[in-house]
Parts: sequence; C-alpha cells; structure tokens
Amino acid sequence: MSDLRGAFEVPPGGPYLLAHSVGALPRAARAGLETAVLAPWSGKGGDAWGDWLGAIDGFRDALAGLLGGTAADYCPQPNLSAGLFRLLSALPPEGERREILASDQSFASIGFALKGLEALGFRLRLLTVDPTAVETWAEAIGPQTAAVVAMHVHSNSSAVGPIAEIAALAREAGAIAIVDVAQSAGVLPLNLPTLGVDGAIGSCVKWLCGGPGAGWLWVSPTLCARAKPIEIGWFSHVDPFEFDIRDFRYAPDARRFWGGTPSVAPYALAAAAIGVIAGVGVEAVRAHNRALIARVSERTNGRWFDPDRSGFGGTICIAAEGSNPSLTAIGAKFDRRGDQLRLSFHVYNTADEADRVAEALARV
Repeated sequence: MSDLRGAFEVPPGGPYLLAHSVGALPRAARAGLETAVLAPWSGKGGDAWGDWLGAIDGFRDALAGLLGGTAADYCPQPNLSAGLFRLLSALPPEGERREILASDQSFASIGFALKGLEALGFRLRLLTVDPTAVETWAEAIGPQTAAVVAMHVHSNSSAVGPIAEIAALAREAGAIAIVDVAQSAGVLPLNLPTLGVDGAIGSCVKWLCGGPGAGWLWVSPTLCARAKPIEIGWFSHVDPFEFDIRDFRYAPDARRFWGGTPSVAPYALAAAAIGVIAGVGVEAVRAHNRALIARVSERTNGRWFDPDRSGFGGTICIAAEGSNPSLTAIGAKFDRRGDQLRLSFHVYNTADEADRVAEALARV
C-alpha cells in the first residue's frame, strides 16, 4: 500500500498514526472541493445551488455504495450527536417504555446528547460493565427499554461490540437499536441493513479521511416511515422549494431529518474522500492495517498487541502512563484516551514506519 501514500497529503514529520482521530487529507478531496463548491460559486453565484445540492446527493450515493442500503436511507448531519438527537426525538417515549440504554464507554458526546433527551421524557441508563459481552445487554434490555445505542468499535479500547446480537435483543423487547460506527466505517467492512439495527450514526473525519463536518444518519425505511422529527426546516420538507409556510409535509425518506439550509463544503470534501477509500476497498484497508500491526507485534515479541486477537477495530490501544518520549523522538503523531495510548495505521502508512514504531515501543 506504500504506493498509495502519494494520494494523501500526509502531515510532515514522523509516522502519522491518527486515523482514529483525523485521517490524512486525500488529494482528491481538495480537487473535489474546487469542482463541486468553489467553481460553481465563482461562476454562478446564487445559481450554484443546483451544483451544490448535486454534490450532497453525491455524498449520499457514496455512503450507500460503501456502507449499504440506498442513498434515500442517508441524511447529512453536522455531527453524530445531532443525528442521534434528531432520530430519537422523532420517536417520543410511550407509556413506561422510556429508558435509553448505552455504555459508559461510549464517546462522551453521545452520552451528552442522550442526557438531553430526558427533557422529552426519556431516561438515560449507562451500563458500567463490559459492553462487548452480549450478556451485558441481555440483562439490561427489557420492557422499559425504548432504545439501545451501542458503539461498533469503542474509541478507548478498539474493542468491537456484538451489534447484530444487541439489535436482535432490542427487537425482541420491542425497542429500537442504533449503532455508532464512527470508529469502524472505512476500516471494517460494513453493510448497515444486514446488521439488524434501526439506525446508524457516523462521521467522515476518521478512517474515511473526509474531514470535519460531514456527519450522517442512516435510518431503516421501516423506522423512517414512522419517525416525526421535531427539529425540522425547509430541507426536511417533501419539496423544499415550495415555500408555503402553512403547509409542511415530511420528506418521504431520511431527508426528513435534514433541517434547515445545509452546509455543502464538508460533504463535497467527504464524497471525494469516500471515493478514494472505496477505490482502495475497505477489505484492503483492513488488511494493510493488520499487516502493519503484525509487524509491530512481531518486532516487539507480542509485548504490546496481539494482531491475531479477534474483535478489535483498527487502533492499537496500549495501557501506558507517562509521556512516551521514544515515540515522540521519532516524530510520531499519536494521542491518548485516559490511560490508553492510541496508534492507528492507514493505507498511507508504510512498513518502514511500522518498524520505526516497533523500535520506539521496544524502548518503552
């Protein structure tokens, strides 16, 4: 995959290991922004909206091609929290079925969004035991459960949750299941309709290398048909350009979750980036990621990570304290989540970089 490095504007210095946070910029995304946003704006002014909305349609098409379903099932969102709140607020609690279940190992912003839903009558319950164990969810889900929100890959451990099993448990209990795929989309193969979930939230800033601002919401057609979003705007309308203030009708598909005047640039960037990842193939991204992790493991005698263990995303998460000067010395770009050191290899990383990381870790 080293030949793909030239397709990305990789930050200078040592190994860039932050795909779990902000993926490197694909060169095609810069060109995509110029073609889809700037050139129409410059040449057409206010008449550029046709081009701009076409760029957003391209974003939805790209998501469907990569993650399954149809473009009609996807709605652009500014971020995951907005998508999650818009979806659940469109399904008010019924009777005693008011509990929303999530793990306390979810990304913090997800918990904040769910807590905000208590103003609508929901009740948030954060599970404090292993979210990758089916038993955790089986014991918690019951007649009081309105919705279950689970992470596909946990950002603080890289552990993979049993999403299909969780979705089945929710369905049996009469609850809906929503999955957060922010840490898996682009590095683990996904087909959202086959997971059995009712909804999914994701972003493009990480493994999809699409930059910030291009979040999205996927809603199953069955759930979408009965959802009545309360945060709406003219792009939630079946015909946004009808302009009759007394006549609102929901769009027939996931666009009903859209809201007001949309941003354009983030989605044009992301559509181009998704095209690059789709061209490489998510299976190939995963294989390259695993190959570089295996090199690190081999050269450190398996001290830090076992590449053969099942159930992890694409990030090496190492329990380590201190400043890790050996990694800093080689100019590596990495981060921490609590006491976890996080390192991610993408297709723009090379075998030589993996070897340098291994040498640095061997000195820790």
